[in-house]
Amino acid sequence: MNAHTIESIAKCMPTNQIDTTIQRVQIEHRLKLARFWNIKFGSRVLEIGCGQGDTTATLAYLVGDAGFVHGIDIAPPSYGSPVTLGDSIDFIKKSELGNRIKVDFETNVLSPEVDFPENSFDFIVLSHCSWYLKSSEELYDILKKIKKWERRMC
Repeated sequence: MNAHTIESIAKCMPTNQIDTTIQRVQIEHRLKLARFWNIKFGSRVLEIGCGQGDTTATLAYLVGDAGFVHGIDIAPPSYGSPVTLGDSIDFIKKSELGNRIKVDFETNVLSPEVDFPENSFDFIVLSHCSWYLKSSEELYDILKKIKKWERRMC
């Protein structure tokens, strides 16, 4: 794994200021996932359950300035510790990756108001968010709803 890539992403994360070791391990893991999924420069990605943005920042780095990552999370921006979701995303948005991301909090993907045109995204990512789902039926409903929005599910 390229240490320069990990460092470039880590400097965009507020939790890097708290514990640099943990942040780098998390980024390395997410880079392995994103590379396995074959996320490429210029891709349009929807990330469901973006949380504090560890995967969001990694995806934004990989899609480059020609790509875009739209994160959604059901939680409010005040959720989370030691850094809230909102503070973390604000920090990322002020970094060099900020113009590549949009994040909507308090957004339930199953809400009828949440919809995108067919094939809006090259990839839809659900990374480290399944434990927040209420049941396997909820996961099934999400997968059923989002399949028309993407070309590849990760």
